[in-house]
Amino acid sequence: MKQVYFDNAATTQVKDEVIEAMTNSLKDNYGNASSTHSFGRSSKSLIENIRKDIASYFNVSAGEIVFTSGGTEADNLVLRSAVRDLGIEQIITSKIEHHAILHTAEQLENEYDVSISYVNIDANGLIDFNHLEQLLKNSNKALVSLMHVNNEIGNLLDIKKTATLCKEHGALFHSDTVQSVGHYKLDLQEIPIDFFAASAHKFHGPKGVGFCFIRKNSGLKPLIFGGEQERGFRAGTESVHNIVGLGASLKLSYTNLKEESTYVKGLKTYFISKISNELPEVAFNGCSGDLKQSTYTLVNMRLPVSEEKSAMLLFQLDLKGIACSKGSACQSGATSSSHVLSQILSTEELKKPSVRFSFSIYNTKDDIDYLVEVLKELLSN
Repeated sequence: MKQVYFDNAATTQVKDEVIEAMTNSLKDNYGNASSTHSFGRSSKSLIENIRKDIASYFNVSAGEIVFTSGGTEADNLVLRSAVRDLGIEQIITSKIEHHAILHTAEQLENEYDVSISYVNIDANGLIDFNHLEQLLKNSNKALVSLMHVNNEIGNLLDIKKTATLCKEHGALFHSDTVQSVGHYKLDLQEIPIDFFAASAHKFHGPKGVGFCFIRKNSGLKPLIFGGEQERGFRAGTESVHNIVGLGASLKLSYTNLKEESTYVKGLKTYFISKISNELPEVAFNGCSGDLKQSTYTLVNMRLPVSEEKSAMLLFQLDLKGIACSKGSACQSGATSSSHVLSQILSTEELKKPSVRFSFSIYNTKDDIDYLVEVLKELLSN
């Protein structure tokens, strides 16, 4: 049976070059980076060189990059410290953010004297900038947290416009860029972001490692206490091999960005055309069917299947060797509908199954042809 992986928004296949770099690091760089002997200094030097490389991709200084276990930890670090240490009184976000933001904000609302405001979105899930500006005008000591690429419907935020608007009104701006780092260039000398989160496994690196960008002199303080690793920002022995994997995967992503993004965008274009021609009754959720307003890496589709059949759809696709998802992998065990789709779809539309297909350089047009034939078969039964 053909095996096809279309769940790259959940996690990506680790590139062979990354595995090789990590394997070599496990063998050769086993010294604790905090040790002062040559073995430790070797690991420390490796980490710092990778930090410099990462900083160069975003036109920032190495001291503004803090390694974390991934995007969720980075999001928590920013939101928690902003409220606890910077005196933030209001968090402005949207109801279609990742739960790493929404649940953290809700918890902070319970723990501290902080309010949450949700910016309006339109029927496609795009941010209402007039409402955002209104919220900013009426805010005091605010932190705005809006994701660059929505992980479920792929909508693209005008991140420069958002950052500039926040700066004009004296608000801090944080963006969950987990779905965009490694896929889009971000020059932070041009885009006044204060904080962003990234995770290696979204761009063909290992799981369990990511980083947080923290603008110099922000005043942010640690979330995890202990040793003085990461300049005191994040205690705990550094996972050298994972950081090596992160560095290698990000370097490959940006070195080959033009070629790889063109290829993957071609796959999405082909997919949309194929679906539109052969299954015209299928609807694209959000802006995922629009190549200008959504990321080139995913689509989210609503299928014309009865409510009774929808429960078994992912299982049936899995039986055909096709890996995809209903939405965020973090919510895979949830029985309720997607919190993102519930904000933009009607009650009747929510009864029909929505499926996210996300692409990478390891997919082919043959994979898409196979998927479309399977969907045609399932929808005809």
